[in-house]
Amino acid sequence: MTPAPGEADRGIPPRMAGRTALITGSTGIAEATARLFAAQGARLFIVSRNGEHCRDLVDALTTTGAEAAWHAADLEDEGATEAAVAAAADRFGRLDALFNVAGGSGRRYGDGPVHEMSLDGWDRTMSLNARTHITMNRSVLRRMLDQMPDADGSRGAILNMSSILAFSPVPSLFPTHAYAASKGTIATLTQSMAAYYVRDGIRVNAVAPALTNSRMSVRAAADASTQALAAHRQPLSRGFLPPEDVADAALFLLSRESRSITGQVLLVDGGWSVTQG
Repeated sequence: MTPAPGEADRGIPPRMAGRTALITGSTGIAEATARLFAAQGARLFIVSRNGEHCRDLVDALTTTGAEAAWHAADLEDEGATEAAVAAAADRFGRLDALFNVAGGSGRRYGDGPVHEMSLDGWDRTMSLNARTHITMNRSVLRRMLDQMPDADGSRGAILNMSSILAFSPVPSLFPTHAYAASKGTIATLTQSMAAYYVRDGIRVNAVAPALTNSRMSVRAAADASTQALAAHRQPLSRGFLPPEDVADAALFLLSRESRSITGQVLLVDGGWSVTQG
């Protein structure tokens, strides 16, 4: 999203002007959000396991004039996550926004229905999604708690990544119980964190997207049954959501426009939750 025509002429500043945003992940929703935030004036720090993807994204952002940097880190590793956040703080001084996007499917580790799931599949899927949120949230919160409130009294805003499958399962196509549980954990974590840190001036929300075009969804997007499900359950997007739709929600929830909103899990679902199966 770019500023609406005439905004600059009216002296309306970009919606993330002067704010530093840390985004985990470097493709799909993370990439779309980074590009949108850059267009809205944010300073960006990208953290992902894949250093090549990070570098390519930051190179693309800086060619547009954005101020951006990156750090490769395995977010399941406590020390690596702390080092990445320290690098962001050293580069930009202040961390105003965190968008936890990184995560993924645990099918390759053995995720599935509980009676078939391997315990390693459970552990690896929970680590890939929930543990990475814990390590990053904890490191960023420690920085935010130590920084001075801004003019709105805010020390920062955090946005976590849940999923529609945590609230509305589709057992025939997505029998991945550890994945759903990990995303449900993130939703509950978000609300608990919001309640605890609200008086410190730190907001915590989450988005729960429906089926979205990304690297993670390539297999699902190639399946005719999943395509039909998306077309039926997501009529507003006529199928899989473009990642830019989730990025638009992230922009709102991490900008000052939502300064009175915390503890919410926003379904960005193309109509899934109000469409019968």
